[in-house]
Amino acid sequence: MASMKKATTLKLNYEFRRVYSKGSSGVSPFFVVYARPNRSCRNRLGVTVSTKLGKAVVRNRIRRRLREVYRLAQGSMKQGYDVVLVGRRRALAAPYSELERAFRRTCETLELWEP
Repeated sequence: MASMKKATTLKLNYEFRRVYSKGSSGVSPFFVVYARPNRSCRNRLGVTVSTKLGKAVVRNRIRRRLREVYRLAQGSMKQGYDVVLVGRRRALAAPYSELERAFRRTCETLELWEP
């Protein structure tokens, strides 16, 4: 079985807090993107979804969709950033292409997208 390369992730609470407080943010109807330069040559991703959005199954589905949008966009993004995606309820029912478009637009406003 071919192994897929794991995305580098943010896991610790202080890493998330640092991105929220010192980073810049962009908003779409489906999620909020926070980004902050890190000192490495690669991006790190954190995904959070509030417990208000539903039970674990619902939150995990939103998380998976957002992680996949990010994974496919990775090649077109500038490197060296910590990126946190905060899922919103609309991300659950939105068509996938809509999520991709919104992610690209939000990254462009944050200047994370390679021209």
